[in-house]
Amino acid sequence: MKHFVHALLGATMLAGPLSAQNTDLLIGSTSASSSHYGYFVAVGQLINENAEGLRASVVETGATMDNIRRMERGQVDLGLVTTNVAQHAVAGSNEFEGKQQDLMLLWVYTGAPQNVVMRADAGVADLSGLAGVRFNPGIKGSATESTTEAVFNTLGLTADYVRGSTTDVVDMIKDNRVAGYVKSGSGNKLDGSTMDIATSTEIAILGLTPEQSDKLRAEMPDISVVDIPEGAADGVPAYTTWSFGVGVAAPSSMDEETAYQIVKSVMEDTEAQANAMASLKGENLADITLQFGTIPLHPGAARWFKEQGIDLPAKLKPAE
Repeated sequence: MKHFVHALLGATMLAGPLSAQNTDLLIGSTSASSSHYGYFVAVGQLINENAEGLRASVVETGATMDNIRRMERGQVDLGLVTTNVAQHAVAGSNEFEGKQQDLMLLWVYTGAPQNVVMRADAGVADLSGLAGVRFNPGIKGSATESTTEAVFNTLGLTADYVRGSTTDVVDMIKDNRVAGYVKSGSGNKLDGSTMDIATSTEIAILGLTPEQSDKLRAEMPDISVVDIPEGAADGVPAYTTWSFGVGVAAPSSMDEETAYQIVKSVMEDTEAQANAMASLKGENLADITLQFGTIPLHPGAARWFKEQGIDLPAKLKPAE
């Protein structure tokens, strides 16, 4: 299946026995420089070692939007998605207006709290204080950027948006050309680029007020509102922010047994995924999926949850 795509896209072949009866699976991931790419390498190895009859390969892609487009074209079989964009795709809303996608969830492996990181000397005490302030809403073209803009629109917030890559924006914050940015956290911790800023510049995190939190819960079903405990970094107090999950989806055309074997291999692993992504150590992927999932599970995935005696919320139940 899709042998020509391997050469066309430069797939990274993972260790696994070659056999004529194996079903080849191509996994869309993200940039090879991302920790999430290493996670998908681990997932591919788990499939190859534990799912009989399946052979997985990982391909570097442009992450969520690219993976959804490739799944639509039949170029990858499953791939990384953020739960908010997946919800848009299935609903045919936002960037998928009039182009509803055939997409089902397999699992969610991590939450991605969206941290509003500011220079402490910018004099901005809360989100409403960003009006007129030079501010980066997220990497250009990323889910963080589009989600930040949607959140700000919902809450009636404004800022003087500055676009750019993570490297560019980090340099601009250090040089005081930009006052702050929004950056996905690493679990409940601030990410590496934010810690890089903090080595030379005192930072502050802006959280949501209770009123803002309630409004997002009521009006934006594609995201979650989460409480981050004290200690996201040294000296950072507890705060509330918006979040989406990062998970794996596949078209409904994937057969149930294949989806079941993939999910079973991932859910029953106790080491490989945590070794590839340290923030997953001690985490329960089933619980994370229940917390952050926004679209129905693939029937094969739902079968695994049912076998564990887990009751699915309505939003995750496959259509009968």
